[in-house]
Amino acid sequence: MYGGYLSDISGIKLGHCNDSNALTGCTVALCQEGATCGVDVRGSAPGTRETDLLKAENLVEKVHGVLLSGGSAYGLDAAAGVMKYLEEQDIGMDVGVCKVPIVVGAVIFDLAVGDPKVRPDLQMGYNAAKSASATDRFQGCIGAGTGASVAKILGNEFSIKSGIGQASIKSGDLEVAAITVLNAFGDIYDHEESKLIAAPYDRKNRKFLSTMELYEAKTKDYNAFNRSTNTTISIVATNARLTKANCNKVAQMAHDGYGRSIIPVHTMFDGDTIFTMATNKVDADISFVGALGAKVISRAIANAIYSSQSLGGLISHNDVQ
Repeated sequence: MYGGYLSDISGIKLGHCNDSNALTGCTVALCQEGATCGVDVRGSAPGTRETDLLKAENLVEKVHGVLLSGGSAYGLDAAAGVMKYLEEQDIGMDVGVCKVPIVVGAVIFDLAVGDPKVRPDLQMGYNAAKSASATDRFQGCIGAGTGASVAKILGNEFSIKSGIGQASIKSGDLEVAAITVLNAFGDIYDHEESKLIAAPYDRKNRKFLSTMELYEAKTKDYNAFNRSTNTTISIVATNARLTKANCNKVAQMAHDGYGRSIIPVHTMFDGDTIFTMATNKVDADISFVGALGAKVISRAIANAIYSSQSLGGLISHNDVQ
């Protein structure tokens, strides 16, 4: 396991809510003072909320919450609960007649695990926001990671249980942290250890298979979307002083962490999305922040595998060793 958590960044709180029977949930990162925010979407099947706000030329400079949710597009409803909670705390963008909380978000597809009729909603989003803590240390099958899985080319019977992973890095006064909801189509590697840690698992012969080898052997009319829908979503948080354009660049560079740890990644049936939140306390080189963002994303991906347990008929990394 790699060390550190998203809440290591002062001013960021993290909260979770989930249904352990239906196997879905949501996770929210809050910043009461507002965090400069950017986003980069690389997967071709994204489910997102308010990401147009994060374009450098648009008005809104800061967000108060970033939602990561299960439930596919239905799970975007949870953002209303986050907004309700923030409004009750008098947190938001002052527009004269009231304060409007700015909440962006993204979802994973977890409907094939647990009960597809139960999805994160307003109440679940509210409860996640209400539970947010500056000392959050939760990883594994919690919040938005409750129904997450990876290595899905052969369907659930061969998939590996995943969840949420967190990690952080400090370099002098600069801090960079990440949380990842790992729900990928591809195989997962611990990049720094050069080790395969999750792939389609043949329970009979007790061995990992290769997604790319399986994919190559499929007929030309094979449609992976009929077998699995996925998406890995993440937040990179930092205390660096960044503009929206800077945050978008950091999110872009952080996707290298996906590329190092997930094979294949950014497919037509992934909606891979990374948000960047900056609390603007320390001067830092943008490219260095982005490079650390990629590193901490890769570590969070590994932690999502290491910290998850077998659940919902899916076997975990810890039970295949």
